[in-house]
Amino acid sequence: MTPPDVDLTVPEPGHRPLPGRALAPDRRLFEAAAGRHRPVADSLLRPLGRGADHGALWFAAAVALAASRTPRARRAAARGLASLGLASLSVGALGKRSVRRPRPVRHAVPPTRRPKRQPATAPFPDGHAASAAAFATGVALESPAWGAVVAPVAASVVVSRVYAGSHHPGDVLAGAALGAGAAFAVRGLVPTRGQVTPPARPRADVPALLEGEGLVLVANSASGTADRARALRDALPGAEVVECAPGDLSARLEEAAGRARVLGVCGGDGTVNTAARVALRTGLPLAVLPGGTLNHFAYDLGVEDVRDLARALRQGDAVRVDVGRYSCGDRHGVFLNTCSVGVYPELVRERERWSHRIGGWPAGVLAALRVLRTGRHPLEAGFQGRTRPLWLLFAGNGTYHRVGLASGRRRDLADGLLDVRVVHGGRRPAVRLLTAALAGPLTRSPAHAAVRGGQLRLDHVAPGTLLAYDGEVTEVEGSVTLEKLPEALTVYRPIKGY
Repeated sequence: MTPPDVDLTVPEPGHRPLPGRALAPDRRLFEAAAGRHRPVADSLLRPLGRGADHGALWFAAAVALAASRTPRARRAAARGLASLGLASLSVGALGKRSVRRPRPVRHAVPPTRRPKRQPATAPFPDGHAASAAAFATGVALESPAWGAVVAPVAASVVVSRVYAGSHHPGDVLAGAALGAGAAFAVRGLVPTRGQVTPPARPRADVPALLEGEGLVLVANSASGTADRARALRDALPGAEVVECAPGDLSARLEEAAGRARVLGVCGGDGTVNTAARVALRTGLPLAVLPGGTLNHFAYDLGVEDVRDLARALRQGDAVRVDVGRYSCGDRHGVFLNTCSVGVYPELVRERERWSHRIGGWPAGVLAALRVLRTGRHPLEAGFQGRTRPLWLLFAGNGTYHRVGLASGRRRDLADGLLDVRVVHGGRRPAVRLLTAALAGPLTRSPAHAAVRGGQLRLDHVAPGTLLAYDGEVTEVEGSVTLEKLPEALTVYRPIKGY
């Protein structure tokens, strides 16, 4: 134990040390840590502290989380890294420039625990502690289960900074507080999915399938659903799972509906749309397991994986949701998410040409660049009593809300409204589309408008005009009607708080 009258601080060059009274609590805590010797701690804390240099440990943890292939884990990894980045910026730009404190004396700690090189930067607040707390808190806000796994590692890194003699306890506590604050700031900008879960209404009366008996789930094999299908069989051994190719999807769903109490589907939004049409026609409740590139409906519903769906099926939890419908002459269809005409359907078709070669998201970026660079003319259509040029008309099945920098999400899947956004024609489609996207629900501007209602009619639509619905594309002409079917579809979903 170092004698209490020894000053355990070294002033930073050019700065006078703080008064001893201000550092007295830190000094006593540091002395207690310096005087302890734990072989297990020596072998564990020092490697962890070195591994956390430059955030390497947390980048490796993020890669491990992303490798789990679950949406929640991937989001937790992304949120953890975003929180770490904000914490690092805050430490560098604000913390270390605002408070000047000396570091502890190196000889106060046994040589085997000391870092090879004492950091040259100001010690307050500790950047390692800020990064550890930011990453762990960010992960926990998105996924409490993964947060419980990461938290002990983060806490060990924080403790190692004092145990190795690099920082006073006050330095690491301030860093940890700053890191946790950065994670909550990121959540304010980009809310977690748990913050925007739609209300558990209107409740629907459906059977509870304790072992999955009566559920026939059709899985689109092209979406890579094999792992999820096996996981569903393990969770609900009484369920029947049918895997099929995209070309056989409609036929297999029709066959499944003939012997099922509950019709299930595993795939992306296009696959779910096909299943919804069968469920609407037969009156069966629908169980949705996300398994495609885009799973907006399942995620807005609150179903992310097998665990969510299995819980809803066992407990008999379900709600009724609205369905959108488009009609054009004798052609009609439904949409669960969005329906649009203009440049977006062209983007969808272009994306499909490239997605199987380079992947979904790269194909989407490439498609956007190709569509916006071509010299095309806006769509001419009759809207709200007058014919006008339109670059895009988007109709959402339910009102889309945006919080902070996050993309739009629906808070209510049974609000009875179409959320219509229009981008007017002009010479620069890219600029108009970008400003409309940034403005969100702005009601009026020279470039775009937003209205809400239960029905919409487009007239004088040119032959060959593309209409996109839930990622699928068809051709329309003449008059096109979009309308709502309120509470038409019954869907299983876990109901929290009930």
